[in-house]
Formats: sequence, structure tokens, C-alpha cells
Amino acid sequence: MSTILETVNLERTFGAVVAASNINIKISAGEILGVIGSNGAGKTTFVNMVTGYLKPSSGKILYRGEDITGKPTRDITRLGICRSFQIPQLFLELPVIDNIIIALTIAKEVKPSLLKPAITPEIVDEAMEILKRFEVAQYAESEVGVLAQGIRKLVDIAMATVNNPDLLFLDEPTSGVSAEEKIQIMDVLMAALKTTKTAVLFIEHDMEIVEKYAPRVAAFYEGTILADGPTGEVLDDPKVREFVIGTEFHRKVEENQVGGSV
Repeated sequence: MSTILETVNLERTFGAVVAASNINIKISAGEILGVIGSNGAGKTTFVNMVTGYLKPSSGKILYRGEDITGKPTRDITRLGICRSFQIPQLFLELPVIDNIIIALTIAKEVKPSLLKPAITPEIVDEAMEILKRFEVAQYAESEVGVLAQGIRKLVDIAMATVNNPDLLFLDEPTSGVSAEEKIQIMDVLMAALKTTKTAVLFIEHDMEIVEKYAPRVAAFYEGTILADGPTGEVLDDPKVREFVIGTEFHRKVEENQVGGSV
């Protein structure tokens, strides 16, 4: 698979504080990459740099071989790199479909006039197709503010995909979602994104979600990448177990395996 994103010696400092250092990572077209690490490990700083919300102190960001380091967020979005946030960025007082329509008109840079309204039947149809893809079409006319957190997450991510990005960053897609909903949300999400062949990098603290949905994992620790590779190998790495996920998760997995074999 071809590389769509590469960062080279990426670094970000805040005065004497090093938030990210020597971040070298490649992401291929259509790849799914999980990112793990404790709060303050540099995960979100990395995503903010790549998506233009934060300018790197040094290093390069290459998108399909083009240097996009320091470009504005809007330009990076137009190129095909989008993101969602840990807290959904939604218009809570508006219906779900209106949120998608707003995202579409912004992505298409629609400039309404008396002769050309912003909301056309074609845009409404496109919005409904997006909602169907993320299995939330039944909530199209519901006000976002009354919906469960899991549904809001799906709507927020659907909004981030309106211009069919090549690469999508998801910041903790299951945070605030009940344990019972997490698998269902991720199943819907991954199925929807697979149809568009979008590469996905998702930050996640739930290791069971990481194991189930990420073939590859990058573990961040104190602003650097401690390990990067196949999920099983990274989660079994002694340093990752010590500094990132602890031994409790592995003990739980081993107990489940023993229980399943009896």
C-alpha cells in the first residue's frame, strides 16, 4: 500500500516543555492505526500538528510526498485530512440532518444567493446517504441535544467525513459511551469507513477496543513513540506494559483465555 502520510522528526515544545519529540510515523492508504498512551503522552499534540491546529517546532509532515508542515487547518482539510474530537463538535439545538447539511455546505464551499440557495435537494439527499452509512438515518429529524452520547459520536464522525477524506483522525471515539455501546459504535464506524477506503488513526484508552479494531498500534510515552507495530506485539512489549498499559490488562486477557479454554 502507498504511504499517504509521513512525519519526519516531528517535534513540539512549549518553552522548556517538550510535548512531542522525534515523531517518525508512516500511514498507508486505507490503514487502521490505533494510538495509545496516558494523558500528556503526546498523542493529541501529534494529531494537532498533522491537522494544522498546532505548528511543529521542527520536523516535517508529508502528505502524499508533499510538505504540508505548518499549513492552515482549512487547507489541510481540503487536501483530504480530517478529524473528530473527543467532545463532539455539534450544533446541539439543530436536527441531526441540519448538522450534516451544514458540514456539506462548508466542505463544498457553497455560496448561497437569491438564485442559488445553499440547501438544495441534492445536498439533502447526500446528507441522508451519509446518515444511512453511519446507521443514524432514523435520527435525521431529532434534535442532537436529546440524543445519547454514542449517537452524537457517530453524527460527529459522519460530519468529519462529508468530503470523503483520505485520512481521518479520531480522538477517543468511544469516550463517554457506555461499555455496552462501545462495540456496537465501533462496528458501525469501521463498516462505514471501510466503504470509503479511508485510512483511520484513532486514539483510544480502552485496550479491548484497540485489540479488536486496530491491526497496528503506536504507543506514545512522554512525547515519543515507545513502540509501533502489529497490535499483539506492541501490547506485549515489556516497556509498553510497564509505562503505558500496565499489567492489569494482560492479566485480565489471560484470565479470559483460560476461562474460554475450560
